[in-house]
Amino acid sequence: MRSLIIGFAIGVGLLQMQPQLPGIEWYAAGLTLAALLGFTAWKFWQPFLRVPLLLTCGAWLGFLWAGAFALYYLDQELPAAWEGRDITVIGTVADLPDRNENGVRFRFDVDHVELQGAVKPPVPPRLALAWYGNRRFQAPVEDGEQAAPARILVPDVSPGSRWKLTVRLKRPHGNANPDGFDYEVWLLQDDVRATGYVVGPAAPVRASESATNRRLEEFVWTPSNAVEYGRGWLRDRIFAALPGEPYAAVIAALVMGDQRGITQADWSIFNRTGVGHLVAISGLHITMLAALFGGLASWLWRRSFFTGAQLPLLLPAQKVAVLAGMLTAVLYVLLAGFGVPAQRTLYMLVVVGIAFWRGRILRVSVVLCLALGLVLLLDPWSLLWPGFWLSFGAVALLLYGTVGRMQPRHSMAAAASRQWWQKLWVAIKEGARAQYIVTLGLVPLTMLLFGQYSLVSPIANAIAIPLVGLVITPLALLGSLMPALVAQYFLQLPHQLLVWLADFLQWLNAMPFAVWETPLPSWWMFMLALGGTLLMLAPRGWPARWLGLFGWLPLILNAPTAPVDGSMRVTAFDIGQGMAVLVETPTHRLLYDTGPYYTPESDGATRVILPYLRSRGIDRLDRVVISHSDNDHSGGALSIFKGIQVDSLYSSLADGSPILKAAPAHRRCAAGQSWNWDGIGFTMLHPTPDSYNSDKWKPNARSCVLKVQIGRQSILLAGDIEAVQEDELLHGAMAEQLPSTVLLAPHHGSGTSSTEPFLRAVHPELGVFQVGYRNRFNHPKAEVYERYQRLGIRRLRTDESGAIIMNLGDQLEVAQYRHAHPRYWYGH
Repeated sequence: MRSLIIGFAIGVGLLQMQPQLPGIEWYAAGLTLAALLGFTAWKFWQPFLRVPLLLTCGAWLGFLWAGAFALYYLDQELPAAWEGRDITVIGTVADLPDRNENGVRFRFDVDHVELQGAVKPPVPPRLALAWYGNRRFQAPVEDGEQAAPARILVPDVSPGSRWKLTVRLKRPHGNANPDGFDYEVWLLQDDVRATGYVVGPAAPVRASESATNRRLEEFVWTPSNAVEYGRGWLRDRIFAALPGEPYAAVIAALVMGDQRGITQADWSIFNRTGVGHLVAISGLHITMLAALFGGLASWLWRRSFFTGAQLPLLLPAQKVAVLAGMLTAVLYVLLAGFGVPAQRTLYMLVVVGIAFWRGRILRVSVVLCLALGLVLLLDPWSLLWPGFWLSFGAVALLLYGTVGRMQPRHSMAAAASRQWWQKLWVAIKEGARAQYIVTLGLVPLTMLLFGQYSLVSPIANAIAIPLVGLVITPLALLGSLMPALVAQYFLQLPHQLLVWLADFLQWLNAMPFAVWETPLPSWWMFMLALGGTLLMLAPRGWPARWLGLFGWLPLILNAPTAPVDGSMRVTAFDIGQGMAVLVETPTHRLLYDTGPYYTPESDGATRVILPYLRSRGIDRLDRVVISHSDNDHSGGALSIFKGIQVDSLYSSLADGSPILKAAPAHRRCAAGQSWNWDGIGFTMLHPTPDSYNSDKWKPNARSCVLKVQIGRQSILLAGDIEAVQEDELLHGAMAEQLPSTVLLAPHHGSGTSSTEPFLRAVHPELGVFQVGYRNRFNHPKAEVYERYQRLGIRRLRTDESGAIIMNLGDQLEVAQYRHAHPRYWYGH
């Protein structure tokens, strides 16, 4: 069985790396072959034949199962012809809504689609919707009073409520960048095959039936709706009991698994100290709570709930404890939102519980494999996420490092006669041993997934695991169920403990060398480090365990890569509707623009730029150039300054800008500025110094235009200049600098830029358009995009290509991320 399940996991993993799904002929041939292999394995009981046959059989079954799973959901995708059209749907809110400063986001299960003319739109059964608040409402003011800012009216969307909505949809699409978050497969895993937004405001509760958007029923009962409604009820109670408290969102995360209220600053502290797994409802929490409630049930059952009914004669207390623990785990996993670590723990506890009730003894490895098989059977995409590997990896390491280490007979015999403090000391030693195994064993995997490892995590976890798992979480659960008047006082206790814990974690984080950061290792580095780690964790008496340290050497010595002498690398990020370009020379790095701002917790830097820099091991930028103040160019600047060392800033920003207050060594962009890094010339072509003295120009007109040249190859970064500025460049002192190999299309290809005389003067081989998928400005404009083609300029756009990586030196080499890293869910 174990070989079959491991093979199944291998097959699922192979399917997720395919550029396209297998054809129907693969399923017939694959099932036939799997059946033949399974029959042969059943006939041959010799392990040296049976194990490889079962592995192969399982791999075929996993490959075909994951393929059929993906095909079923991909076929539900919104057809391209229906993108951007208004459609009226009726359905229910399927999850806990996420409210922010702009509105509310939620999943919507469609029950009915209204006819559009004589046609019924082919809408997928589940949608991801945003409903933006109505900003037009403003309270009236008296004469002489200052008008208050317009309030954002966010509809009261609650889990399980049924609505009639007019929506505008598009097919799932996300940013595609090296080592970045894959939004498209995340939506696919959640069965979402269209995203969009609600058109128009919400109508009053008692609106006429002709209202565009109105609530039809306050709650529709289904098991899933009841769970989500309960989660929302708990979240509301927690925030009502802890108004304005800094860690109320962490309490909510521990009680019902909703982490969306935790700030980026807090996440940074938790991750850098290695306790991020405790902020979610993890397997550790579930196990501890199941043991706690199981032990309580056993204690009460043995005493027959103080009734004298002699209940243990009817059912052994051990079975009652197992049953209570299993029920506790099920309820808590439902609250958690059914994440992979929670699933793994639940399945293992259920399998062990069933075996105990039936009087059977199962090997721990069998239990782990059964949990692995169930997780992948229900969700083949789960192995694409770090939580899957960290969860199963930690348990596998504990099995490897502890199972089979027998205690001496005399110590086992003396265990029953130990005093309580001796038992406590033994438990502490065993816990420390388990922590050592997991801490050391997960280093290679953590470096492969994140490129960093918290060196203070053993200290942080030694305090945080028992405090959060055994004290804070049970108190938070108990307090959230109390009457509101009592809860607002009782929840202060776990919250205060969190405050003290956070202060301790901040102190640890401030220590020198708190985090070890390197570029993401290659596969051979990871495998060598993993082999060395397993050797170091081998049982005592295993020869030369110290040699495992040498397996870590490539990981320790891993250094950031850089262009070779005589070349430079330019990365145009797929950052949505915005600009962000990284220019790398052999020893220097420059970032041109920082992408858009979305919310206080999310922008182009936190979503795309900083994760990419960290994956490459880049911890310093020599220069940042912010072309102008528009949100889509400067929105991520503050996050860049917080997240990485920046030596200097060039910009056209106005005095008093918050970005300038946070920036180091600022200089205004001015035509004629130049510098040289590693034989590569950087020249500022625009704006002129005099333009800063005029009030008639919009920020676009002062965009910093930068040319970077290496030998005969060059790139022109044009910001958002428009026709007037293009004409000034054509007839100005810097006109001879315009010819370039690559042109970053001015103003994303708007209709007011990329004039024909300008394009002829630049005469690029390649035009790069940084645009968002189906952006509201319709960039690039069709006539402008066609103009590039008519002039013989090759065109690439980030919404189609993903990140575009250009190597300039003796010649121009271009790589498109979506083409170099194809997956079957891209552009389906």
